[in-house]
Amino acid sequence: MKVLFITYYWPPSGKASLHWPLDIMTHLHKLNCEPIVLTTKDETFTEKDESLLNKVNPNWKVIRAKAVEPFNLYRKFIGKKPGEKLIASETISLENKSLAHRISIWIRVNLFIPDARIGWYFPAVKEAKKFLSKENVDAIISIGPPHTTHLIAKKLSKKFSIPYYPVFIDPWVDIVYYQNLKRSSITKKIDNQLEKSVAESARKIIFVTESMKQDYIKKYPFIKEKSFVLYWGYNEEDFKSISLSPLPKEADFDNQKVIVHAGNIFDYQNPEMLWKEIKERFSKGEKFKIKFIGTVAPLIKQSINNYGLQSITEYFGFLPYHKMLEELTNADYLLVCASEKRHVPGKLFEYLRIGKPIIAFGNDNEEVKKILDETKSGWLFRYDGELNGLFDKLIYNKPDIELIKKFDRKNIAEKLNDILIK
Repeated sequence: MKVLFITYYWPPSGKASLHWPLDIMTHLHKLNCEPIVLTTKDETFTEKDESLLNKVNPNWKVIRAKAVEPFNLYRKFIGKKPGEKLIASETISLENKSLAHRISIWIRVNLFIPDARIGWYFPAVKEAKKFLSKENVDAIISIGPPHTTHLIAKKLSKKFSIPYYPVFIDPWVDIVYYQNLKRSSITKKIDNQLEKSVAESARKIIFVTESMKQDYIKKYPFIKEKSFVLYWGYNEEDFKSISLSPLPKEADFDNQKVIVHAGNIFDYQNPEMLWKEIKERFSKGEKFKIKFIGTVAPLIKQSINNYGLQSITEYFGFLPYHKMLEELTNADYLLVCASEKRHVPGKLFEYLRIGKPIIAFGNDNEEVKKILDETKSGWLFRYDGELNGLFDKLIYNKPDIELIKKFDRKNIAEKLNDILIK
């Protein structure tokens, strides 16, 4: 079977969302499935992780199409130098009150439909048509966001009569960060029509959480029988070279507690009650270190400063994948913010495999709570809830590693293979 994967991000991009398709393709290839990749030619937004190129099979066909990057114009508009890195969590932050920033947000959420990657649509379709006019494929899998990938898949599916399978990592029209941004009624109407058209014409639809699947079925009842859940998961192979240190056996007043958050963290994910709890304990002489890997929104940094925790906080920025895993293994606690109740953060699965206590924040995120409870891996707290005694007791000391291993992407790829052949 030949499968065309449409993914905007591909090595050497260090974007976290490319790990799922990259690992899934690797495992599918072992199941006699030949993956073909349609991706961008020059993706300039994300940091680079050259080590990920080692995971790409040199025999895979990779089709690259040049994208029109609106973020290059955005840099000029807000006064950044050409090539200067953009911080994902800052591009939609409402803490920045400058007129240029507010105008840029309005343009992004109202004129770029379904997302800021729409400039890739026509070049990607053009390059894919050249390929598909010469070679046959049996299925198309699109990875979104960006949801522009699903529109490309739909177009190619109709042109060449190939079934396509959109994979929804995040919701489309009502993704959580749109809640505080002003989208016009016309924009919403167009976006809803595009989303519905993809749902209607897809052979089967794959969601990475059960809650997102149920939310979409409620919105589009006709997709019930063709909807499936394949969790984001992690890749067991990546942990073979990692030395997993033992868990802390008990709370210790004198030893420093290291808390690590990996991935982008946005304004709306600020766990202020955690900073408050750390501040109170820090003022009594307990030792803490807070580490952020990835981009950190302005409101988070300001909140850290307001609680006087800047001296014990480190901002690493982007780290190559295996360096990130090493930092996780050296932590005492792993922090994850699951603000969107239909979303299970991808980093949660790496956290689970690392085996350190997980502190999660999320209002009404029952799916994250269920995963933590079943695997005995940590606690989920409300953003407005008290955390008294959090560090006085061990969250757990025996995570169920065998249960956690069901999230290995090898197992997930086998399930995807079954979906494709049925």
